[in-house]
Amino acid sequence: MKCFLRKKIGERVISGHPWIFGNELGDSEGAAEPGDIVEVYSYGGSFVGKGYYNPASQIRVRLLTRDKNEVIDDQFFFNRINEAWEYRKQIGYVENCRLIFGEADQLPALIIDKFNDYFVLQTLALGIEKWKGAIVAALEKIFSPKGIYERNDVPVRTLEGMEQIKGFLSAPFDTNIILNENGLKFHVDIENGQKTGYFLDQQDNRRAIKEIVRGGDVLEVFCYTGTFALHAAHYGAKSVMGVDISEHAVATARRNAELNGYADICKFEAMNAFDVLKQWAKEGKRYDTVMLDPPAFTKSRENIQKAVTGYKEINLRAMKLIKPGGFLVTASCTNLVPPEMFLDTIYAAAKDAKRTLRQVEWRTQASDHPIIRNIPSTQYLKFLIAQVV
Repeated sequence: MKCFLRKKIGERVISGHPWIFGNELGDSEGAAEPGDIVEVYSYGGSFVGKGYYNPASQIRVRLLTRDKNEVIDDQFFFNRINEAWEYRKQIGYVENCRLIFGEADQLPALIIDKFNDYFVLQTLALGIEKWKGAIVAALEKIFSPKGIYERNDVPVRTLEGMEQIKGFLSAPFDTNIILNENGLKFHVDIENGQKTGYFLDQQDNRRAIKEIVRGGDVLEVFCYTGTFALHAAHYGAKSVMGVDISEHAVATARRNAELNGYADICKFEAMNAFDVLKQWAKEGKRYDTVMLDPPAFTKSRENIQKAVTGYKEINLRAMKLIKPGGFLVTASCTNLVPPEMFLDTIYAAAKDAKRTLRQVEWRTQASDHPIIRNIPSTQYLKFLIAQVV
């Protein structure tokens, strides 16, 4: 099938964005089944690209290539995955990495995380779901992995008319694995952990706290399985407290502390972050460093202001717990909150807390999650370290 862009819409697509929404398409020639590969042309008839098509999705077409002569077949997916692996090797992400970061690796709606010899994938659109067999075959050929697992138990698949599923795409294996990061070991629950089981996007940022935590009392809020907390202990913190609302996450954090020999330094409690920040400020507790790494506060544009309010509240309360001259480490993975909005929110919180912030580091996600400037969704993580004076 050939799809044609509307005359006055489509500049974003022509400029390189791979998503084509239903309201950006006009006429079409021929027929296509949901998930099929279609060709897209400008209103004037010039070739734009090829991609997978789903009439049930708001994103009608996701472009895979701008080369009219490129054939979309099993070899195409092998080549794309191999190219992504070569890039990761070039920049030093070999043991653990996001191997495929969707649109940034020219494979829209595909996520593959590599945990040493194990791979976890998500096929988040019908078009890429149809090529799952080719993707698994490519992973087998390139890596000879110990195991491949799919974590397609995500609500976004329902928007594409697909069911939520998870399970083995290779011979079954023990889905509780241990990975190495920055000289530490972490339990990873591939089957039941959040997202693909572990957050690789912060692996560089966890190293960035090295100097500011040494010798101090550290608090990590929204600690999940204790990755930042364990790094703080590893880098010489005197004491570390981790807080998360999930009992399961806290249990894993304690296991991680034992695994690394830091059970005496790192303590973890299952508590509501908002409540505990408020209560401890009233009690006069003070820390040298407070770290905030919350989950996304919204996935819809309608709730952006609610998310901003949440970020302001937790950061304001965190600042009230920080000793003068101490440090705030704060992050946001909410894609719909852009960097400037996040920074403005943090500085507004500082003003209300009557504290001054001195920026130490301003970072984004690790480089194995590459950013394409004209695809804004590829830059989602905001990470700030600031001295609180």
